[in-house]
Amino acid sequence: MSGAGEALQGYNAALLEGLAELRARRDELSGRIREEEAERARLQSRIAALTERLARSSERTARHLAARRQLDACIAESEAAYGKILESSQTLLDALKGEIGNASKASEPASTSKQTPGQKHS
Repeated sequence: MSGAGEALQGYNAALLEGLAELRARRDELSGRIREEEAERARLQSRIAALTERLARSSERTARHLAARRQLDACIAESEAAYGKILESSQTLLDALKGEIGNASKASEPASTSKQTPGQKHS
């Protein structure tokens, strides 16, 4: 039985050595898991911060777009009103030129016949 006892002790030592190696691997793996979990927590924190920044940026962009739409509408209204002013100005200028022409004709002598001096008109 001494051979069987030695074999059993050899198996026992190999088993204990194998278990120790497995525990060392498990401890190493546990350390890696803790590192990965810490990295994951850091990344989630960054994601949350970036998501918040993205939301604020989207809100600012929406406000800027609304303001630009208002400015575009104001510009369009102003340009349309300016066009109407130009039309009215042209109409007024044309009417003024017509009145000036009429006034010039009215101030010219009414008679186109030639009179000799000393003759009276009958």
